[in-house]
Amino acid sequence: MAGTTPGTPRVLRAMNDRAALDLLLEHGPLSRTRIGKLTGLSKPTASQLLARLEAAGLVVATGTTEGRPGPNAQLYAINARAAFAAGLDVTPQRIRAAVADITGATVGEFVVPTPGRRADSVVRQVTEAIDGAVKAAGITRAEVHRLVVGTPGAFDPSTGRLRYASHLPGWHSPTLLDELAAVLPMPVEYENDVNLVAVAEQRLGAARGHDDFVLLWNEEGLGAALVMGGRLHRGFTGGAGEVGFLPVPGTPLVRQVSKAGSGGFQELAGAQMLPRLARDLGVEGVGHGPHAEVAAELLERAAAAVTADSGADAGDPAPYRTLLDTFGTGLATGLASMVAVLDPELVVLSGQVILAGGEPLRERVQAELTELAAARPRLVIGDVQEHPVLRGALESALAATRDEVFDTSR
Repeated sequence: MAGTTPGTPRVLRAMNDRAALDLLLEHGPLSRTRIGKLTGLSKPTASQLLARLEAAGLVVATGTTEGRPGPNAQLYAINARAAFAAGLDVTPQRIRAAVADITGATVGEFVVPTPGRRADSVVRQVTEAIDGAVKAAGITRAEVHRLVVGTPGAFDPSTGRLRYASHLPGWHSPTLLDELAAVLPMPVEYENDVNLVAVAEQRLGAARGHDDFVLLWNEEGLGAALVMGGRLHRGFTGGAGEVGFLPVPGTPLVRQVSKAGSGGFQELAGAQMLPRLARDLGVEGVGHGPHAEVAAELLERAAAAVTADSGADAGDPAPYRTLLDTFGTGLATGLASMVAVLDPELVVLSGQVILAGGEPLRERVQAELTELAAARPRLVIGDVQEHPVLRGALESALAATRDEVFDTSR
């Protein structure tokens, strides 16, 4: 609202417009009378507001109320095509892209497999992913207002280089961000993937209404997102939450951070420790393949085996119970250090490995954390379980897009 004076009619109109738009986003189609009641505006003022927003292309008339006494009332809704935003979820195996309209509905997706791709093809991979999602959405690249890219690690704000993600080939060039800016017509933001999961949980999931929480993520890597006072805490170099390196009892110190799983919290409670533990306990049928997939399969079996109604088909529950207890203690050990420093209101457990353990694993981590930490935050399982990094990227891009498009004071 640059160039305006607080309290002027123009600013007040803009505030009322934004309040109405936010209500339409939250509730869906509303009548003029309903908008007036929810905002406290008179009917004439609500009518003027809707006419203004309709003329600006931000709302559209969509049907009428039915089944109520009296004449049917015109309903208004957000014009879904008023703007579009995009998100990317980048891993060593693939780049997943999606486009959402301004209501938050995903209208186009595309996946570019990347294993074995040459490191110098990152710009091509990104543009291929974006163009695929844009085509699926039936729009052009120029119609995307903003793009948020989620990657492991973080781009150091002082150097522009990706740190804490040596396993992502091609993303460490000092000129990469400039090269991407040259080919992408929209503003682009880059964010740590686990931070974006926290954004998704705060906007849509288990952390709604919470301003102080930790999200612990466990897939191929172990990481955390820290939200304090309602805002992500990224740290000076963007490395806040890189808890895989955290020194913990029972593992060697990480003295070579470029070597994954060489010590610290990652070795104590990362996905790679579960197959070893299962074999030591005599669990049969331990698979081979990516650590996260094998670990998730083991935890699914363990959760089934220790559940009261699992029946005889689940097998002997004793080794599975030990597996859950040992893994839960490992997770709680690292969490205890974070809780001692941050004292969060809530801890959200997420990622393929943790989600596979479900409620039986959560209960064990909660019990252990109660013994290990002076503060006792509530532990919950994450709600956003379908492409959470991508959903967080879209939510982040949408928030900035709405602030820009919904600002009617300009």
